[in-house]
Amino acid sequence: MSELLEFKNISKSFPGVLALDGVSFTARRGEVTALVGENGAGKSTLLKILNGDYRHDSGQYLIDHEEKNFANPREAIKNGISVIYQERQVVPYLSVAENIFMEDIPTGKTGLINFGELNGKAQEIISEFKLPFRATARVRDLSVAFQQMVEIMKAYRRHPSIIAFDEPTASLSDAEIVSLFNIIKRLKNEMIIIYVSHRMNEIFKISDQVVILKDGRFIRQEMTGNINEDEIIRSMVGRDLGDVFHSLSRNEKTGDVIFRAENLRADNVKDVCFEVRAGEIVGFAGLVGAGRTETMRAIFGADKKEKGGVSLLGKGLDIKFPEDAIKSGIALCPEDRKEQGIFSIRAVKDNISVIMLRSLVKNGFIDTRAENEMAERGVRQLNIRTPSIFKPIGELSGGNQQKTIFARWIATYPKLLILDEPTKGIDVGSKSEIYQIICDLAKQGIGIIFISSELPEILGLCDRVVVMCQGRITGELSREEASDHKVLTLAMADMLGEKQK
Repeated sequence: MSELLEFKNISKSFPGVLALDGVSFTARRGEVTALVGENGAGKSTLLKILNGDYRHDSGQYLIDHEEKNFANPREAIKNGISVIYQERQVVPYLSVAENIFMEDIPTGKTGLINFGELNGKAQEIISEFKLPFRATARVRDLSVAFQQMVEIMKAYRRHPSIIAFDEPTASLSDAEIVSLFNIIKRLKNEMIIIYVSHRMNEIFKISDQVVILKDGRFIRQEMTGNINEDEIIRSMVGRDLGDVFHSLSRNEKTGDVIFRAENLRADNVKDVCFEVRAGEIVGFAGLVGAGRTETMRAIFGADKKEKGGVSLLGKGLDIKFPEDAIKSGIALCPEDRKEQGIFSIRAVKDNISVIMLRSLVKNGFIDTRAENEMAERGVRQLNIRTPSIFKPIGELSGGNQQKTIFARWIATYPKLLILDEPTKGIDVGSKSEIYQIICDLAKQGIGIIFISSELPEILGLCDRVVVMCQGRITGELSREEASDHKVLTLAMADMLGEKQK
């Protein structure tokens, strides 16, 4: 097993962007090295160089004092490198077992797949991770969180010498995070582990040392016990953020009810009723699988409703498709930014204007000047950090991708804006910007539905908290009433009731 990983003066440039500028640090077996920094700091670029996705322009990386330059990810895997990216790389139409053993499917004497051996081996790993699905399940039928766990198990199965996790817990429940951390703690004596996360509590729970990057440069490397959260944030963003939620400029007065959902029923949604007022931020809390995303997709017409109705500004709506919702004044920023939110190879301007193209047609052609002006306006309003509106959105950081999606929907002048995990995989500095953007939208009288798996966000940002469990609303709390304990009690209400029966 490898003992030491060294990066020495690694630099990497893209057109208009210096992604890494002379980065140097070391990671050792027996320690978990947390790699932190704002979006755009260069963390993912560095992992892609290690994994053979990118070639660095200068510098070198060494494993046990031997310089390596992997031509592609396959070569990196053969040399004991496994990188688990935030963007899932599973094959949805194959089974869990087929994904886990993708490059090493067991076959019989005839050369055909030995499904008994394949499924048996995969089920052993699934049981080790204490997950509730079968090896034969199709990945497409799993939740986003479980798909992420499949990605992690795929890397774990290879028994790598070096494993890097890029925001692995962004979609996981608390129980799944505990399971993952137990695995990491057991593995760190067998391999070199790099752990990328924006969640400070995770950094202090799982890491032994912290490496901080900012704007593509190395800032400092410290043992985790010798640094505190404020110091990390100050090093990452170059300033003291203070109490992010306390400093928000909020909408102090909400208006009349503008949206109602009544007896809504759909897949994993059971007779849901709630309302939203103009200028109000309503948080939806719950454990993974509680039905929050399914509720919003049913409202937006992305999934079929079985029964129930919705109304906006007192008018009943017949929403069968997302287009109906958009025309009615409802917008949705989806949970899965990569798969459902952006067109990664298209420019920033295309991602902003896509919903409004019909309104931009002039004499049978798209008015490109008006389209560019719309995009430039969105970039200015939301402080989207991009060298140009023509830059592919997939090359921006997660925070700037999210702000681009916001700009798209703001251009439609929505009455109700649904935000599903809008800060997932986003650094603390960008989060504070997004929180203020949400508050500014509320000031304009837009009703906001805010879904998050991070309780501090729900408690700190929202005017009211609706809690779901197993497809039902189990309670509602005002900002003054809401607390960790009360929200978690309601989030587990149905499950606790079942145990007591």
